[in-house]
Amino acid sequence: MTEKREIKDIFSKKVKAGRRTYFFDVRETKASDYYMTLTESVRDFNEDGAPTYRKHKIYLYKEDFASFKDAFEEVSNYIIAEKGEEIISDKKFKKREEKPAEKKEESSTDFTEVNFDDLGED
Repeated sequence: MTEKREIKDIFSKKVKAGRRTYFFDVRETKASDYYMTLTESVRDFNEDGAPTYRKHKIYLYKEDFASFKDAFEEVSNYIIAEKGEEIISDKKFKKREEKPAEKKEESSTDFTEVNFDDLGED
């Protein structure tokens, strides 16, 4: 029988963001080194109204911190430069969605063509 290893909470930071909560947790490897888990927890409700939570987790190790941080900053800066810091709320989006749409013939061939050759490797 395999003994289950106890995971100790070393350090944790929680960020609430509407229906989402992000957890930044420091964990310890078997070799007593530290790594980080990033968890997104999204609150929903099932049919009887009871809350449910969907969780998505990323494990991030020290050797990847610098490149992860650089990519996060680059993408964050790009989004702010392109769209600004104003929050486009779901309410505005839902109002646009609720307008009656023009009837469109249904077709099983409606798709967007993507050329993956253009993506290239960095």
